[in-house]
Amino acid sequence: MPTLLTDPRSGGVKKKSGVQVLPIVAETWAKVRNDADPTVDWLIASYEGKSKTDVTVLDSGFGGMDVCAQRLPHDKPVFGGCRLKTGRFVTFYYCDEDHTSVIVRGRAAMHKNGVLNVLEG
Repeated sequence: MPTLLTDPRSGGVKKKSGVQVLPIVAETWAKVRNDADPTVDWLIASYEGKSKTDVTVLDSGFGGMDVCAQRLPHDKPVFGGCRLKTGRFVTFYYCDEDHTSVIVRGRAAMHKNGVLNVLEG
């Protein structure tokens, strides 16, 4: 009799990625989404210090997608979100392949859904 562990149709047991998104990320995203607070319209989040699992806010500010793109670091994977001029919101994952190791890129790709789920809406 197949079980969740052995049945190829089940996809196996679901595991969490292990990423810990710190509360400051959700708080900053709430500021980006707040129509009454025009001072923040984008955020960039990444791993805190040398941590492999804790994600915190690296930068946030005003100026739209152009300013956000200029602030992206090239030495680490980042997750973020931005309010567009149309009032809609986008989220993204960015990793510079030339300056980030394969191991770090792979770990960040595994954590991507966990982080972007915090940036809901």
